[in-house]
Amino acid sequence: MNWTIRLLTVMSVALFAWYLVADRITPYTSNVRVKATIIDIVPQVSGYVAALAAENGQLVATGDLLARIDPRPYQLEVERARSALQTATQNVGASSSQVEVAQANLTEAQINLENVRVQSARTFELEQKGIVAKARGDDARAEVASAEAKLEAAQSDLESAQRQLGDQGADNPQIRGAVAQLGEAELQLEWTELHAPARGGVVDLSIGQGTFARAGQTLITFISFDEVWVEAYMTENNLANISVGDPAEITLDLYPGRIFDGVVRSITIAASIGPDSGDLTRPPETTGWMRDPQRFPVRIAMTGYEVGSGDADIRRVFNGQADVIVYTSDNALMNRLGAAWIRFMSWISYAY
Repeated sequence: MNWTIRLLTVMSVALFAWYLVADRITPYTSNVRVKATIIDIVPQVSGYVAALAAENGQLVATGDLLARIDPRPYQLEVERARSALQTATQNVGASSSQVEVAQANLTEAQINLENVRVQSARTFELEQKGIVAKARGDDARAEVASAEAKLEAAQSDLESAQRQLGDQGADNPQIRGAVAQLGEAELQLEWTELHAPARGGVVDLSIGQGTFARAGQTLITFISFDEVWVEAYMTENNLANISVGDPAEITLDLYPGRIFDGVVRSITIAASIGPDSGDLTRPPETTGWMRDPQRFPVRIAMTGYEVGSGDADIRRVFNGQADVIVYTSDNALMNRLGAAWIRFMSWISYAY
């Protein structure tokens, strides 16, 4: 009996000592949520939703059509603008057909360049964080250069078409105004189609065909899967040795027994903020002799997988729970114990 008590005592002391050391060298927490970039899809023109091309929770690729606003009013505006341009050019005895085609090409090139820049900016950010390969960044830079070249060519074609009207026609205020009006009308017509800004999915879809979309107001909530991370809420003791760039391992409740690789990307410097910008952090009031530990969000990027591929479909667990362990040093013993612990906890998640 004495040996049993001694053994239990030694084991208890060893576990307590490991807990104290691991809290700083291999900090672990189960207070974790899966996060991704949320993008509000905001129409730039108003009108009734004529069609929904994506369903709630559907995985879509970059540039896929999400919704279409009734284009008929804007098609009429384009026709009015074309008629005004034809009238203006007839007044100076010239032809407007080449100018119309050149202006349409310019509008298309402007829209394309804007979309490519938005998509590439996100790729460049992920490249800097080391989440995507450099080759993908090079491809994005090439796409931007190609789109810029097409825009310059379209601008050159429009200028050439305007010169063919003659000096008087090109400089005529009526023609210049009509060309600008046509470009604006074609741009608004392009804006009636809402496309996916990244690879991801539509969530919490609460609109249907016939819903009135207002310019400047959010119509669809979109989650981008180009960057998925977990928000690990660590205590102050955990943060002692954590640094940006430290490797981590993650287990998701959705996939018991699976381990995902991660890396620390940022550590929030404030545990909580006030409701308004500029408010100072207010510490919680405690009445007992044991105070609750303060927790700070640590952002850990998930690496080494593609969302929506295989059985690692993270879109189904957005805002779901997870467990995280961070390896803050090269201590072989503590790292092995930590790795064993996170794997044990990953299998435990089968039970809850």
